Amino acid sequence: MKLETFFEKFDQFADAPDAVAKMRELVLQLAVQGKLVEQRPKEVSAKDCIRKANKPLYDLASDESVETPTGWVALPLGCLIASNTGGGTPSKQNPSYWNGPIPWASVKDVQSQKYLTSTIDSITEEGLKDSSSNLIPPNRLIVVTRMGLGKLAINTIPVAINQDLRAIEPTTALDLDFAYLLFKSLKMVGSGVTVKGITVDKLHAMPVLLPPLAEQKRIVAKMDELMALCDRLEAQQQERETWHAALARASLARFADAPTPANLQFLFHPSYAIPPADLRKSILTLAVQGKLVPQDPNDEPAEELFARIESTKEKLIKQRTIKRVAVAANPSGDDAEPLPPGWLWTRLGNSFDVRDGTHDTPKYTTEGFPLITSKNIYSGSLLFDGVNLISEKDHRQISERSRVDRGDILFAMIGSIGNPVIVDTDREFSIKNVALFKYYAAVDSEPRFLLLYLKLVAEEMKAKAAGGVQSFVSLSFLRNYLFPLPPLAEQRRIVAKVEQLMALVDALEQQLAASRATAANLLTALVAELTEA
Repeated sequence: MKLETFFEKFDQFADAPDAVAKMRELVLQLAVQGKLVEQRPKEVSAKDCIRKANKPLYDLASDESVETPTGWVALPLGCLIASNTGGGTPSKQNPSYWNGPIPWASVKDVQSQKYLTSTIDSITEEGLKDSSSNLIPPNRLIVVTRMGLGKLAINTIPVAINQDLRAIEPTTALDLDFAYLLFKSLKMVGSGVTVKGITVDKLHAMPVLLPPLAEQKRIVAKMDELMALCDRLEAQQQERETWHAALARASLARFADAPTPANLQFLFHPSYAIPPADLRKSILTLAVQGKLVPQDPNDEPAEELFARIESTKEKLIKQRTIKRVAVAANPSGDDAEPLPPGWLWTRLGNSFDVRDGTHDTPKYTTEGFPLITSKNIYSGSLLFDGVNLISEKDHRQISERSRVDRGDILFAMIGSIGNPVIVDTDREFSIKNVALFKYYAAVDSEPRFLLLYLKLVAEEMKAKAAGGVQSFVSLSFLRNYLFPLPPLAEQRRIVAKVEQLMALVDALEQQLAASRATAANLLTALVAELTEA
């Protein structure tokens, strides 16, 4: 297959991850392997170019055992380097060394651009003289050999360099622009403990293939042509992504107006699917806004439901089953956003029994009861793998204030705030720095609705969390957090609808992943066909 055919097939694998970037890598690989342009046997060979530039070194270093394209030669990189100059940094303590007329380059100046035309910092003549920095003439390869290993540029101006850079002057056997391609193709591996870098000796010892000088120039011309084509494809892809983003927003708005499985399909076009995480968040938002299922005027209003919850709570307090805790009154209609008919603004602590676990760390034991912390709550699951154990005495003491039962909801209060999970085990365990949502009356509660609400507001809670190095939410914060209470029957309809839509999102996500995997596999196969030809 010809490379041109590969570019013509771009639309077939455009959805593969980093498709254009991989095309650039492929073209570069073909270029340094002698597969980008045809060889011309009558041209002056690379061997003759090397002999003319540096015959003694060539006689010692060429590798005749490596199979090469016609006219090419295999040899260590050092055979192609006329000079390799390092640099340094003038003392930062001496202001007279800095902000002078001499551009001074460091790693931050060598990024993705081919040419180095300016620098962020500059030094004075005195700074250059009193340091190990060197002034590099134009048209050298400025190569990062540590702190960003492998980045490079061609300087178009005289520039001083620091100790993380090397200035490479190619021999006459190596075209400067081809040298840039050759260095970009190198897989440099650094060594060192604190900062990994590559030594001059190891750099010079790296094996490369050298084409005839005339072919180097043809390769560079072809590379420029193909990179320009990649630029156009990338621009087209970005334009397409802009249009796709607009289509996705319109589709999401359509779904918000009518959140049905049929409209959900429009959000998963192979080219402009909304990120599943965003879509799941939209579903949860619609759910707690009362826009996911219609209201039924025959449902018992949430006001009556809440009155029954309050009555049960008061009975439990009188029976000394629970203690009375301070929670602000529910907001009035004027103090909160409007809710659907039959709904009621409450606070989490008024609708649920909100507690927390211990804040101390009991002594760990080899046998006993698990102590669940935030690290044991992940992605909707309660994980007991690797959990620390505590004694029965400590467990019983913690359980006096925060006994965990099946159906309760756990919510991380510190560090990775959120990750709510419904307890689906009868195994006894204690909790630390984890909130516990229990129910005053199980018959008047739908734990799954509370769960999806906590999933939605977890990010907002994180943004409001206190703390410096490690953020946290307090028990008072959670108890006073606003909660939109729907009629119980509607809560159950909402949960059923959410589960239906989330299952469909999961299935569509798998289809989308399969489509993109197919595109990625096609790209891999085409790359293999080209590179093995």
